[in-house]
Amino acid sequence: MKKITVLPTWCFRDDAGNQLDLQLLRLLGAVYRRGKLTQAAEDVGISYRHAWNLLRQGSAFFGVALVEMQRGRGAQLTPLGEKLLWAEQRAVARLGPQLESLGSELNLAIAREQQGVVSVLRLHASHGFAVELLPKHLTAVPLDLQYCSPQESLAALNRGSCDVAGFHLPRGAVGERIRATYQGLLKPREHRVIGFIARTQGLMVAPNNPLGIEGVASLATEGVRFINRQASSGTRSLLDCLLSEAGVASAVIRGFEVEEFTHSAVAAYVAAGMADVGFGVQAGAEKFGLDFIPLAVEDYLLACHHQSLKEPRVQAFIDVLGSDAFQQAVEALPGYRPSRCGEVMEVGEVLDVDC
Repeated sequence: MKKITVLPTWCFRDDAGNQLDLQLLRLLGAVYRRGKLTQAAEDVGISYRHAWNLLRQGSAFFGVALVEMQRGRGAQLTPLGEKLLWAEQRAVARLGPQLESLGSELNLAIAREQQGVVSVLRLHASHGFAVELLPKHLTAVPLDLQYCSPQESLAALNRGSCDVAGFHLPRGAVGERIRATYQGLLKPREHRVIGFIARTQGLMVAPNNPLGIEGVASLATEGVRFINRQASSGTRSLLDCLLSEAGVASAVIRGFEVEEFTHSAVAAYVAAGMADVGFGVQAGAEKFGLDFIPLAVEDYLLACHHQSLKEPRVQAFIDVLGSDAFQQAVEALPGYRPSRCGEVMEVGEVLDVDC
């Protein structure tokens, strides 16, 4: 069955109704990566002459140059060129999860129109690089994927709004506080836990770590600008625990109140020079060419009702998790690895509660 993907699209239009060719943004990205206009044009699939025309049109549209050309030094973006590029990256990173959820809803509606009643697996989970892999690998059953926080996911599971819910559990002493927040949401007699992945979380900093940031204590250093995750996210909960453990008050961290909603959005914010450091997964840091300081390992787990384990759609999902193809795809993500992936466990084994 054909699947629909929803992608964000920019539109630059001035007061006179002139509109900018969006291919310019792709060209700016290629110039940033390659440092030469000839190679950038090849990456975008256009001629060198067309690339020049795009840059001239962009300069005329904004009134300033977007790329500087220097003999012997190739091409590099001007401050405005970089601002445009990183604004696009941040928008894509910020809107991506919402658009993926919208695409999931559209594909489900299409399937129902074409086939009538269909068996659908409803997954509620926080956005992450491993979760992004699931729609590509779960082909036997339509996947209705909705991104939300761990608490929201587990609450949806309890009221029957989803079949599988994702939640995070950091390893070590730092995870004890977070484990306690799941006590009323995960019920030993009703639920089962499915192993998924382990991922490394830490600090994302500019290449070569120019400010010498070492850990969460460095976030309180005067002048260091921080970009945070939203308060409901599992990543934010982990950070709050690490700060508490280190005795660092959030009030002394510059930018603690500024929030983004995905790992990629945090990384794009730092890569754009709008902050010096953010907290998230290693894969996000490497995606945007940032250095990474590992601080914690957490298990990303999945929960379901024990009765649903007998359903073909849930069994198909578990089979995908246990497959070599999916686990190899997870291992290719920086800082990710399968962890008892597809293995069904008792709640008490995970939360250390009596069944």
